[in-house]
Amino acid sequence: MVENMEILNSKIFGEGLTDTPLLVFHGLFGMLDNWGSFGKDLGEYLPVHLIDLRNHGRSFHSEGMSHDDLADDIARYMDHYGIQKAHVLGHSLGGKAVMQFAIRYPEKVEKLIVVDISPKAYPPHHQGIIKALESVDFNTVSSRNEVEEVLSQYIPEKSTIQFLTKNLYWDENKKLNWRFNLKTLSEKYTEFVSNAIKFGVFEGETLFIAGAKSNYILPQDEFGIRQQFPKAKVVTVKNAGHWVQAENPVDFANVVKEFLELN
Repeated sequence: MVENMEILNSKIFGEGLTDTPLLVFHGLFGMLDNWGSFGKDLGEYLPVHLIDLRNHGRSFHSEGMSHDDLADDIARYMDHYGIQKAHVLGHSLGGKAVMQFAIRYPEKVEKLIVVDISPKAYPPHHQGIIKALESVDFNTVSSRNEVEEVLSQYIPEKSTIQFLTKNLYWDENKKLNWRFNLKTLSEKYTEFVSNAIKFGVFEGETLFIAGAKSNYILPQDEFGIRQQFPKAKVVTVKNAGHWVQAENPVDFANVVKEFLELN
């Protein structure tokens, strides 16, 4: 299938620097723009590639959405840019992608950073958000405010609504639309959320970053983490939930810099 040959969309900071690059992947319904400040900050030290996962942001849409698909996209991206080896960082769904990538292509990974997700299968927990997104009828809404109104009937948290509406754009028919491919993300949801990472072992240096107020990485998950990532360290960032990098950006960036020895 030709579509799979497409290269993921990205924004690169610190392009002229010669250190090992850092590739950064957002979570479900996110986009590379969510990581702008982090990219700018770390781009002072090393090349940072903020990347849109397939079916997200400005990357290509596809019917495939398995962990292997996501891992192969990263390998293709690195080949396209002539990157032999990189540090890879992924948050949530992006974390699943980089874990699978490190197991599948260990020779391409210098250091692995996984943000607030573990290799295990998670029960479906985004049904409310998907229902809210599917309830927006772009034939009848004509402004961001109207979209927010529809979403607020299903989603109580203002911050979640703001996060989702960052994905709105005016398409070629002058209609509002989502940048992400809602159809595939909804249909393949169980494939990428309710499946564990395929068993395999990555022997390289690995850091798991958990949000202190999040329940995505539990103490009992650490055994499973170390079975697949024997060199893993788990660090908890205080005053942060699942969106660690947004809720405590300073401590988050410091933890990453320390692990990559940039301080």
